[in-house]
Amino acid sequence: MAKNKGKSKRRIKDWQSRFEADQDVEATRSRRGKFSPREVKLGEGSFAGGGGDKLRDMQRREGIVTGVLRRGAWVRVGQDDLFCGLAKTFRVPEGSEKTTPLTVGDDVTVVLVKPEHTDGQIDLDRNRMDGMILSRQPRRTLLARPQPMSGKRRDAHDDNAFVKVLAANMDVLLIVIATAKPSTRRGLVDRFLIVAERGELTPILTVNKIDLKPSDKYEEIMADLRSQAVTIFPCSAKTGEGLDRLQTALVGKRSVLAGASGVGKTSLINALVPKVDAATQPVREKDDRGRHTTSQARLYDLPPGGLLVDTPGIRELGVGITPAELPWYFPEFEEFVPQCKFYNCSHTHEPNCAVIQAVEKEKILPRRYESYLRILDTLEEK
Repeated sequence: MAKNKGKSKRRIKDWQSRFEADQDVEATRSRRGKFSPREVKLGEGSFAGGGGDKLRDMQRREGIVTGVLRRGAWVRVGQDDLFCGLAKTFRVPEGSEKTTPLTVGDDVTVVLVKPEHTDGQIDLDRNRMDGMILSRQPRRTLLARPQPMSGKRRDAHDDNAFVKVLAANMDVLLIVIATAKPSTRRGLVDRFLIVAERGELTPILTVNKIDLKPSDKYEEIMADLRSQAVTIFPCSAKTGEGLDRLQTALVGKRSVLAGASGVGKTSLINALVPKVDAATQPVREKDDRGRHTTSQARLYDLPPGGLLVDTPGIRELGVGITPAELPWYFPEFEEFVPQCKFYNCSHTHEPNCAVIQAVEKEKILPRRYESYLRILDTLEEK
C-alpha cells in the first residue's frame, strides 16, 4: 500500500473531529491570522542581493514585449531593449489562462535590476537579467489560432482548446500572399480574414512577387477579394514596386505580418526596414511550397514610424470558432440568413435556405460559398 494512501480521508476525519469539538472556525481563523499577506517573489540571481530586494524599493517601468525566448523575454522600455525574466508570482489576467502567457506585443510591467547586482558578474547567466516581468496587461487585440494542448497539460474534462497567440495589441493584420511560388490559396486568405475580424484587427492584403507571372486562377481570386472591399496592396519585395504605398499605409500603426511559408514575409521586412538582413529561403521547386524561415515572432521598427511584427509561416490555420458562428464571418451571407426557413440553418442542405438560393442566383459568389463549406467541414470534424 502506498505510504500516503488515504491521506485525504484522514484530513476529513480531522476536520470533523475539530468541528464536533467546536474548534473548527475559531481555530482556523487564529491560525490564518498568524500569516502575513503574500509578497511578490523575484527569485534568486540578479535580484538576490544578499537576501533579496523588497519590491517596493525597486523601480517599475512599463514596456512592450519584442521577443520571447525560453529563459525570458526582450522588453522595450523607452528606447532600451531589456532582457527580462518572469517573477515567480507572474500571472496572466483573468480569463486568458488558456492562451499563450506572453507573446510579442504584450504590454507588461517590469521591475529593473539595480546596477550593483550585475557589476563585475556579467559572465554569470543569472546576472544578465536587466529586469523581471511582474505582470501583463489585458490584450486589446490578438492574432491567434487554436492549438491542442499536450496530454500532460490538458484537462480530460475540458473541451476548450489552448489558444496560441502569435502577436498581441496589433492594429493591422498584414495578410501576405504571392502571385506565384507559392500559388495563391484563397481558402487561407478567407481564414485570415476571419481571424482578423475575430481578433479585432484591420485586415490589409499584400500581394507580393508581382514581378512574377501570376499562377492559375490568380485574377479570379483577386476579383473575388476586390468585391469584398478588401484593401489590397500589390508590390514586389525584390524590385521595390509598390512598397512606398504600403509603407505609407503602415505609418504610426502596429502591424503584424501573416501568411503561408514562402510568400515573402521576411523579404518584405528586409525591404521595408533597412539593414535588418533577416534570413530568407527559396521556395521548394518540387511542390511549390515555402520553407519555414522565421521560427518565432519578432518585432521591427518602421523608419517612418510604426511597428512591424514578423510571424512564422503557416500552412494550415484554425479559426477557433463554432460551426454556428461561421456564417457571421461571411458578410455577404448576412442579408439572406434571416430569410432561411430554419433559425439554426447550416446553409448546406436545408430546404428553403435563402443562402443556397442566393448562391444559385449568383448573388453570393460560388467561390466564397465553396470556401464556407470547406471551413465548415474542418470545424465539424473536431
